[in-house]
Amino acid sequence: MLRNLPLLLIALGTTAVAQWLNYPAPGIPRLADGKPNLSAPVPHTPDGKPDLSGLWTNDADPLGPRPPVELKPEDIVLTPQGKALQRPRENYFPGARCLPNVLYLAVAPFKIFVSRGTVVMLYEHDTTFRQIFIDGRQLPQDPNPTFMGYSVGKWEGDTLVVDTSGFNDDELILPGPHSDALHIIEHYRRRDFGHLEIQFTIDDPKVYTKPWTIKVNSHLTPDTELMEYICNENEKDLKHIVGAK
Repeated sequence: MLRNLPLLLIALGTTAVAQWLNYPAPGIPRLADGKPNLSAPVPHTPDGKPDLSGLWTNDADPLGPRPPVELKPEDIVLTPQGKALQRPRENYFPGARCLPNVLYLAVAPFKIFVSRGTVVMLYEHDTTFRQIFIDGRQLPQDPNPTFMGYSVGKWEGDTLVVDTSGFNDDELILPGPHSDALHIIEHYRRRDFGHLEIQFTIDDPKVYTKPWTIKVNSHLTPDTELMEYICNENEKDLKHIVGAK
């Protein structure tokens, strides 16, 4: 039973909202009234690939009546090993311990830069970052496990496909445990200037009987910037979490 799914989704969604004092960003297509034209064509990098750069925010309100990511219990089926891993972690919430999670971009504001064979993602939550290498390299064979893992990507048409592995075991991949066999496969497609579609597929045959997928729609947030958000500062959640830490 994935009993903590709603609580995990809510915990991941409690983040500050990016803002700057309405500084007009250059290079933004605009309507006659000066507002950004989010339906304008997709921009491209010098090599002709879709440019994913920008500050993105999930379309769903993470604090609204519905969670930003919807999953049903039958979507995620644990193996016996997965059930054994989940039991001691049923009340373990990395967000309450200010630990990073690669799926923060499903709910929190994040910024993408594309430069010289690397896609860089900056997260407002705890000012964490990722590097996705699109220069043809392969995933490391013997990685030093990390919170965010190791990411390589390639273009399939107008979609960037990212493979990430090499995670440590100090986090929960929404909404359950994982093993050293975990791969997260992401698909990024910029539908037009202001809309980004992201699909996450969680593939861990040791823990889940089948891969499971979530889809996220994000919109560009122009004329603003990420703000510093440090979870450890004035953290007051952990003492209220009952159960295993």
